[in-house]
Amino acid sequence: MRLTNSSLYWKVCLTNGVVLCAAVAVLLLSPARVSERVVVSEALVLVVGLALVLVITAVLLRSALGPVDQVIREMATVHLGGTGQRIGAEPAGESPGARLVRSYHAMLDRLEAQRRTSNAHALAAQEAERQRIARELHDQVGQSLTVVLLALKRLEDAAPADLREELRQVRESARTGLDDVRRVARELRPGVLEDLGLSAALSALASEVSAHGGPAVRRTFPPGLPDLGAEAEIVVYRVAQEALTNVVRHSGARTVELSLAKLGDEVVLEVGDDGCGFDPAGPAGGGTGLLGMRDRAALVGGEVQVSSTDRGTTVRLRVPPAEAARSVQGAS
Repeated sequence: MRLTNSSLYWKVCLTNGVVLCAAVAVLLLSPARVSERVVVSEALVLVVGLALVLVITAVLLRSALGPVDQVIREMATVHLGGTGQRIGAEPAGESPGARLVRSYHAMLDRLEAQRRTSNAHALAAQEAERQRIARELHDQVGQSLTVVLLALKRLEDAAPADLREELRQVRESARTGLDDVRRVARELRPGVLEDLGLSAALSALASEVSAHGGPAVRRTFPPGLPDLGAEAEIVVYRVAQEALTNVVRHSGARTVELSLAKLGDEVVLEVGDDGCGFDPAGPAGGGTGLLGMRDRAALVGGEVQVSSTDRGTTVRLRVPPAEAARSVQGAS
């Protein structure tokens, strides 16, 4: 857009023109005159007049250009996804500054809506890929290992006695591999979450951790939890899964507390252990596990907090219920 077509440009020109015309009119109509040799009183009148012109110009331009400076400052705080600070209440009127502030706020709303939409698509794509891999593991790798087990069983039955023990050990190794493949497929595609709900899926996850040599997991799931929606339930399950995996691999804990409860307007998942702990501000705090949990939580407007001492670690996930998430989206 050309400069001459800008309403702000013309507003600045008109403001300066009005002030200068008023100054000229005052000089023409007032008895003030300037001698060939300027005396002190005349110089004083000129200085006072110049000061008045500058003050009036500054006051008039402030109302027009002040919001522009505010928008420039606040635009530096906008992060990827449209999260930025709002410039107070939207100004009324149709001045260029007021329109600029309203346009800035509308831009933030659009960016935030686009971020939520892209996050939902990213989460759906992640889960679809997990389900595809789980199906391939179950249908292809699992079936192939089953065929191997059956073949080894036939070989074991037909083999000489001195080879049967060795074949039996090979068959047991293949069976262990098949069990691992099925376990990984279940972790990638938690069918119990779709069939029985979040509390049942978390209970099954806790039982599986304890059954495979992990620490004892105590569960607390009070009734009456609000609906989170399918996307948020997947995020809660994945965060709990990652947190319990970290406990088994790194903490050396003997017991784990797994709870899911309503706290205020949010649903809070807590995974606390009595392990050795770590420094969340250190290299371990920036690992892919914790970063993945935080990224997943952000997909549904949630937040992950990690606190750790030498007496244990607590991972806390806060997510809004489905009604609150929909109301926020509608407001945008």
